[in-house]
Amino acid sequence: MNTLAFIVQQMLYVAIPLLVVSLGGLFSERGGIVNIALEGIMVFGTFFGVITLFFLQNHMSGQLLYIVAMLAAILAGVVMGAVHAFAAINMNADQTISGTAINMFAPAFTVYIARLLYSVKEIPFRNEFLIRKVPFLSEIPVIGKLFFTNAYISTYIGIAILFIATFVIYKTRFGLRLRSAGENPHALDAAGGNVKRIRWAGVLISGALAGLGGLIITVPISTSFTGTANGYGFLALAILIFGQWRPKTIFFSSLFFALALTLSNVYSGIPFLNGLGIPDQVFKMLPYIATLVVLVFTSKKSAAPKAAGQPYDAGKR
Repeated sequence: MNTLAFIVQQMLYVAIPLLVVSLGGLFSERGGIVNIALEGIMVFGTFFGVITLFFLQNHMSGQLLYIVAMLAAILAGVVMGAVHAFAAINMNADQTISGTAINMFAPAFTVYIARLLYSVKEIPFRNEFLIRKVPFLSEIPVIGKLFFTNAYISTYIGIAILFIATFVIYKTRFGLRLRSAGENPHALDAAGGNVKRIRWAGVLISGALAGLGGLIITVPISTSFTGTANGYGFLALAILIFGQWRPKTIFFSSLFFALALTLSNVYSGIPFLNGLGIPDQVFKMLPYIATLVVLVFTSKKSAAPKAAGQPYDAGKR
């Protein structure tokens, strides 16, 4: 039971941030804008979130400080999302090139600013945000130990975002228009919808969630900003594709990939896996092998929005 609880806890530290970032990609691509800039936006979100922690950790503490840092990460993500939206929507730039530019710019810019401010590329912070036991809920048999012990508030925020995103996309007028912008933007325009405004909203939401995801995946597994998102933004894109652009399947996809990542990192602490005598390199390759295998079997059945990646031209029909 202790081993299972350890695996589940470690898996959630990765699964929920990946879920949040993938949902960010969902909002953008459902609106017709391909956002491969998730990786770069995560870097920006992490950078500004960690700077907030660094400056305020002697004046604030606990969950309030963590929430303030999350808000800073969200704001940074929105700003970078706006850059991508302006290039892709207003300037009709190639969305892949725009996203790639942000991915290349983000690490260089943030590391430069970090060295400018602190003379080092890593910005440290104190991780004081682990909730050892959630009152009352941690006493529930089995479930309490798995989900309400050694947890972060970001885990529960991520689950809330999943439900909110599902409701918004499928049960609201905005969600209907967002899906129309990604499937048939001309039909949306004919019905009186503003395609560019809807797409802007989708990309800004995408930026906000990617920025948030960058911070909440860093806090549980590190104590400093290092100028990289470790490829999690690209993994979130794989999860988005594997999840077929649907929130529920994206959630289960996040759990699958997070389990692969967790096993690759903590296998030495699991007696059964450690006793198999499998070389370390095999476990380290596991997440990437899983990604390739999954994409090979799912790419042909891909149900991407039909207008994703296509600049909107009102004159075309």
